[in-house]
Amino acid sequence: MRLKDKVAIVTGASSGIGQATAEVFAEEGAKVVLADIDVENGRASADGIRQRGGQAHFVRADVSVEADAKKITDEALAVFGHVDILVNDAAAFVLKGFGASVEDWQKALGVNVVGAAMVTRYAIDPMKKTGGAIVLLGSISSFVAHADFFVYSSTKAALVQMARNMAMDLGPFGIRVNAVCPGPILTPGSIGHITKTGSTVEEFKRSQGEKVFLGRVGNPREVAYPICFLVSDEASYVTGASLLVDGGYTAV
Repeated sequence: MRLKDKVAIVTGASSGIGQATAEVFAEEGAKVVLADIDVENGRASADGIRQRGGQAHFVRADVSVEADAKKITDEALAVFGHVDILVNDAAAFVLKGFGASVEDWQKALGVNVVGAAMVTRYAIDPMKKTGGAIVLLGSISSFVAHADFFVYSSTKAALVQMARNMAMDLGPFGIRVNAVCPGPILTPGSIGHITKTGSTVEEFKRSQGEKVFLGRVGNPREVAYPICFLVSDEASYVTGASLLVDGGYTAV
């Protein structure tokens, strides 16, 4: 088990990539703190991990609220005693361009950027004592343009640069920071966008599959496993990097 006895915090863990990451971490021996605003699905995710023999604790938290961001680490310490790993996956899917309101921008920045920064701020205090690993979830949208999409893309680009800067600041404490940037992955978030645009899942699979070398969209576990690698000791000399998990989308 690559993460035996490690304590990992995963935000946005009630569904999609966050949920898959929490499950993979537990399978690899980690004690997992799942944080999300979705109480029903978050608790169900934690229950599922425990039913399969893992250790998990759910925290209801809105990462854009500083008190909640702090609460996540406080509960991790209270329940499991230490923190070794943090995955900032919580995201607001504000998929707009010029039509975005000030409130849209505040929501996107508050969750995706400020929220990640605040959760990390509090998690690093216990991690500084022993070292650790942090992953921020960027996107192919951190690097490539999509029409009428720049609110979300701007926040994801910010996370890639945040990972580099955090890696520099935290390297002296033995804390590694990297970004993982998924391509087209079928998640509840992407399904929500598909529905809003009047398209279908099958059309999404076809149109996005045509853009990648592997000819298909990915699934959440195909992102969770690379995240697991980056927080494990196998990646002990990897920090400040951005790993594209996109089926070849950006390699053209």
